[in-house]
Amino acid sequence: MSVKQEFEKIQQERLIDWPEKDIYNQNWKTFTLYALKNKNEDNCLLCPQTTQLIEKIPNMVSAGFSCLSPGTHIYPHAGFSGYSELILRCHLGLIIPDKCAIRVGNQTQMWQTGKCLIFDDLVEHEAWNLGRTNRIILLIDFGRKNNSNIRFKISDEASILRDVI
Repeated sequence: MSVKQEFEKIQQERLIDWPEKDIYNQNWKTFTLYALKNKNEDNCLLCPQTTQLIEKIPNMVSAGFSCLSPGTHIYPHAGFSGYSELILRCHLGLIIPDKCAIRVGNQTQMWQTGKCLIFDDLVEHEAWNLGRTNRIILLIDFGRKNNSNIRFKISDEASILRDVI
């Protein structure tokens, strides 16, 4: 079963609101697998293939699904001091409708199904879904190399993770 198929099996009422409600306008839901290296056992049991995949990522800190509903805008913001300088953020596109994009710094990029987008959470970023269906990604935070100065990168190759971890 694929990561996307595992997400599609999750009952939507199991998704919870992103906790920082002041940075978005409508409906941003998550399904946490790991938070700050703490495994959510119940959720991981529902997604065994996804859990197996993320547990292979060196220095993985947090991971889960992110669901951005149509019309939702995540306002410009940057990550938290004391956390974000230690990690890079990866978005793996699973279900990507038209008119969905993310801006990191001065670069705007649409997610692409099956491709990883990696960025520095300390750089101001925002995202929006102007499409008609939910945008679904697998969001993964992982520890960065000391010399990693990546700001924004997209790739369909898993090897991109080796370059920045």
